[in-house]
Amino acid sequence: MNIKHHITVLLLLVSATFYSQDLIKAKDSILKKEIKVSYLDSIKSTFVSDNIATCIDSLWMQELTSLDLYDDMIADIKNVNVDQKVDFELPTELLKERLKKLDEKSPFNIEYNIGLENVIKSFLKNRRKSFERLLGLSQYYFPLFEEELAKNNIPLEIKYLAVVESALNPRAVSRVGATGLWQFMYQTGKQYGLNIDSYLDERSEPLKASQAASVYMNNMYKIFGDWDLVLAAYNSGPGNVAKAIRRSGGHQNYWNIRKNLPKETQGYLPAFLATMYIFEYHKEHGIVPNKAVANLFATDTVAIKNHMTFKQVSDLLDVPVAAIQFFNPSFKRNEIPHITGQTNFLRLPKDKIAIFTSNEDKIYAYINHEQSKRERPHESIAISKPKDSLKGTADPQNGMAYKTKYHKVHRGESLAEIAEQYHVSVDDIMKWNYLRSNKNPKRRTLKIKITDDVAKNVTHETEDPKIKNSVIASADAKPEKEYKTEKVVTTKEVTKIHKVKKGDNLTEIANKYGVTLAEIKKWNQLKDNNIALGESIKIIKTEKVTNWVKKETKQPTVETKESVVATESKTNNTETPKTTENYYVVAKGDYLFSIAKKHNISVAQLKEWNNIIDNNVKVGTQLIISEDSVTQAKTESLVLKKEYKNIEHIVEKGEYLGTIARKFNTTINDLLEWNSLSDSNIKLGDKLIVGKEEIITSKEALVQNNKDKKSSEILYQVRKGDTLLKITQKFPGVTVSDLKKWNNIKGESLKPGMKLKING
Repeated sequence: MNIKHHITVLLLLVSATFYSQDLIKAKDSILKKEIKVSYLDSIKSTFVSDNIATCIDSLWMQELTSLDLYDDMIADIKNVNVDQKVDFELPTELLKERLKKLDEKSPFNIEYNIGLENVIKSFLKNRRKSFERLLGLSQYYFPLFEEELAKNNIPLEIKYLAVVESALNPRAVSRVGATGLWQFMYQTGKQYGLNIDSYLDERSEPLKASQAASVYMNNMYKIFGDWDLVLAAYNSGPGNVAKAIRRSGGHQNYWNIRKNLPKETQGYLPAFLATMYIFEYHKEHGIVPNKAVANLFATDTVAIKNHMTFKQVSDLLDVPVAAIQFFNPSFKRNEIPHITGQTNFLRLPKDKIAIFTSNEDKIYAYINHEQSKRERPHESIAISKPKDSLKGTADPQNGMAYKTKYHKVHRGESLAEIAEQYHVSVDDIMKWNYLRSNKNPKRRTLKIKITDDVAKNVTHETEDPKIKNSVIASADAKPEKEYKTEKVVTTKEVTKIHKVKKGDNLTEIANKYGVTLAEIKKWNQLKDNNIALGESIKIIKTEKVTNWVKKETKQPTVETKESVVATESKTNNTETPKTTENYYVVAKGDYLFSIAKKHNISVAQLKEWNNIIDNNVKVGTQLIISEDSVTQAKTESLVLKKEYKNIEHIVEKGEYLGTIARKFNTTINDLLEWNSLSDSNIKLGDKLIVGKEEIITSKEALVQNNKDKKSSEILYQVRKGDTLLKITQKFPGVTVSDLKKWNNIKGESLKPGMKLKING
């Protein structure tokens, strides 16, 4: 028995082992069948790699290429107040000693003054984190700047100018269009040999822009012979510096002519010297530079032989798109063009360049494969559209046709509002535009696909007897009610909370939200301009709310025999039509003589009152049949036809939408709407519509009305921006004192919506 038992157990163990092996093989075979290799993966699997460290982290790259540093730096220069004392622990004697050392080794005139001390202390107190980031970025850009400046015998301290100009952001663009690390204007960039086209903007290319800046600096030094004045000329232009020298009586020291320079340039040199001081003495103040993003000597370039996108390079070399943008900021569309007779270069870390050059043939094979997928002109499409489909992309499976529309996102709009406007879902918008979150995509144009039903199998459906019977029945039935969806825009007050951050002040907050300083003080019950870090500031804004309302559409009436008979019987009836006693509607069979006889008037009077030249009148015409109605018609003709003309304003230096809105007593939202602006960016010299002025088209009627003793009272509704003087200009012969007398107005203030008596 024991032997039999042992044999049975042994057989079970052996069979279990074989069975488990079969299961593993089966599972392996199933898994192998599911694996699908794309063309891209098959190309990358053959790459020869030298196994060097991976590229820069994409999140770090996005942080470095953001524009907040640039905005902060520009705000500091614009709002710097050299006379405002700053409470920061830095002994004056120590500062004097350090500035003296800087002056000894620099061609700039670095001398202590109380204004420079205040700017340095302000930067150390409020911009500590910004300088940590700038010091990290400088490790990449400064070697390039120093090499170019030394080559042209220009002071190496000029490298700090790029920090002040662009916060070391090669894609920085000012409100007037100056672009790149050295902030060249379009014409100046062209003048100094920088190429600017649809794909490329060499003002953003660090090396070429630095070469152009060096030439420009040399030219300015030949004119002024002083590096302080060269910096002032770089910011405001040589003409403004020359005028400041004349106005100051021939002085040629920056600090002596400073008050005669433009406001922004007055803070420019102090900001430059303060930046130089912090970069030279950051260790003494405990400012630790951020991790160096990359070293210029660790990168290399390769000539591109075919048109390719940053996305394709990213997929092939496993480099984040943000990293490619950082190393190649001059390509505006994230594409590297291939133009005959012109060579474009791609800059990447050396390990990625090694992979690119080792596998160049395979990379271009993949690029050609991707380009072959693009639809060509006059190319036949396999899927045919249904007969009744709309123009657009058709989907034959669900019988829907797509119309693609583009929506420019305006300030304050959310994806939910846009989705509601086009009757689509937020998920669809995110999918069509490759959005990762449902946050408001500011300054973007979104692709929206609108679907309509497409008739499928039309011939088969019409042959169905049930459908035929329903069509016949519907001909006898009353027309069904139809509805249309209308967009209704209303306004409502929305309260927003702004948390005070480091460096915030009430003026900046007011400009950010397009409100006034007085309004913020009123809403938050503030007595002065002092606000604490972390304090919550209440902002009340009027925003547009879009709703969709269903309204019944009027159906065209079908004239039947019964309706014709009813009409004729009403016409023959002696009762007057449903109008006032002073008017008559011409019926079928009427002519002037019969109408005049019926109402005891002459044909001549009828012609005179209705401006009729001959004896012909049309059925349905409304005629005046009494002298009272003539007086009424004259009175109605005095109601002025209101038209509006645009009030225009040309943008001046230092202006932005907030200041223009306050200057012309309007709102930022109105300025955006009138000028079809997608954001608040405006350029110097732009012509903007800043208001709507009412035009009276019938002045003669009004003058006649003033002479008439029995003139009727005209009411004028006050609009936003109206004043008593503006209203009198719309009504010739009316003075401000008349308006005050007729309407019992004591002061000058008017409220929108008030009704004023005119000619009262």
